[in-house]
Amino acid sequence: MNGLNNGSWARGKSALVTGGTQGIGKAVAEQFLALGAKVTITGTRTRVECYDEPPEGVTYIQADLTWPEARAEVAAHIENLDVLVNNAGRSSANEYEQEEFEHVIDSNLNAVMDLSVRLHPLLKATKGSIVNVGSLASFLALKEVPAYTASKAGLLGLTRALGDKWAPDGVRVNLVAPGFIATRMTEGVRTNPEREKKLMRAIPMQRWGEPDEIASAILFLASPAASYITGQSLAIDGGLMLR
Repeated sequence: MNGLNNGSWARGKSALVTGGTQGIGKAVAEQFLALGAKVTITGTRTRVECYDEPPEGVTYIQADLTWPEARAEVAAHIENLDVLVNNAGRSSANEYEQEEFEHVIDSNLNAVMDLSVRLHPLLKATKGSIVNVGSLASFLALKEVPAYTASKAGLLGLTRALGDKWAPDGVRVNLVAPGFIATRMTEGVRTNPEREKKLMRAIPMQRWGEPDEIASAILFLASPAASYITGQSLAIDGGLMLR
């Protein structure tokens, strides 16, 4: 049976996880490693040791994927590929300023398109898959971060378009949309009791999600258990979008 419970499906496979040094990306890298995959991650710091508790056993490439030359360098390092997880992204406190708006769009959307196209021949060769990491902002408006909202909504559309385009090549493209996850990015809310209490009232499960819960969904979509799924999105939000 070629299902997710049979972890042997990932043994010896090659996975690239962008932004794989912490949070969701780190959890994805560690789950792939635990299944015997060969994992490459990207990060912006000089060495992987510059991060607190980075995943062990990975190949590390320093790259700020905002820039086309960095994306070209990452693609040049990859010789074979079964799974691409487009996780790297950012937001800004000043997204109503045009320069910041464009910077976030470049990081969260243009980089995903560029890297996916560059690596498509390798994925076609292995009948591999792409999993994009979106957000609830793929579906909902976050008025304080218009570029983040636009980029994640665009990523949902891009996932559908690439899923359609590359299905004949055997390359599946899907998206996960995390809700509020206990990562460094959400620390400001988690350490503010009043804001956290208000947020928990909006989440039916009344708790934060964990990075491993997102990673498990990503591994499912990358696995043979999801072999007939492409161009789809999966919200992982504790029920927040139900309200």
